[in-house]
Amino acid sequence: MGLCVVVVLADRKSLQRLKDKLDGVRPAPATLLTIGEGETSIDSVELLNPGLARQRRQRGMVRWLMPFGFFAGITFTFMTDLQTFAFAGPYGEPLIGGLLGMGSGWMGSFAAAASVTSDPDDRIRSLRNRLEEGNWLLVVESAPGQEIPWTLIQETRPKAVVRLAER
Repeated sequence: MGLCVVVVLADRKSLQRLKDKLDGVRPAPATLLTIGEGETSIDSVELLNPGLARQRRQRGMVRWLMPFGFFAGITFTFMTDLQTFAFAGPYGEPLIGGLLGMGSGWMGSFAAAASVTSDPDDRIRSLRNRLEEGNWLLVVESAPGQEIPWTLIQETRPKAVVRLAER
C-alpha cells in the first residue's frame, strides 16, 4: 500500500524546490500536488475535501440502492396485496410501488453517504488553517510498495508533515 502525506512549507520557493527534487527521484512518487495561492485549490482535491468524498460515496451508493428500492417496492406491493394505488390498475399499482421504492433508495443514498465520518477530518481542518495562514501544501503520495523520500523532505525543513492515509 502507498502512503499519502502533506508537507506544509512556509513559502512558494521552497515548495517548488522540494517538488523539483521529488520529481527527480527515481522512482518518482505517484502523486505530487501543490496547493496554495496560484496553485491547485484545496477544494478540488478529494483527499482534502470531505464533501467531494461524500458526493463520490453517494453516487456509488445510488447505483445499487435505487434498483434495490425499485424491486423492493414491487415486491412489497405484491406481498401485502394492499390496494393503495388501485386507480392505476393491476400493472400500474406495482409500478408506482417500485417507483416509490426507487425514490426511497435515492434518498437513502444521501443519508448513508452523509452518515460516514472521515477519520482525518481534524488533520484536514488543521491543514486548511495553515493554508489560510499563508503556508503552502505539497501532497506526496507514494505508489504501493514504494517509500517516500523522507530525507529530501526533511532537508527543506517543513513546518509540518501530516500523514493522511495509507492506501
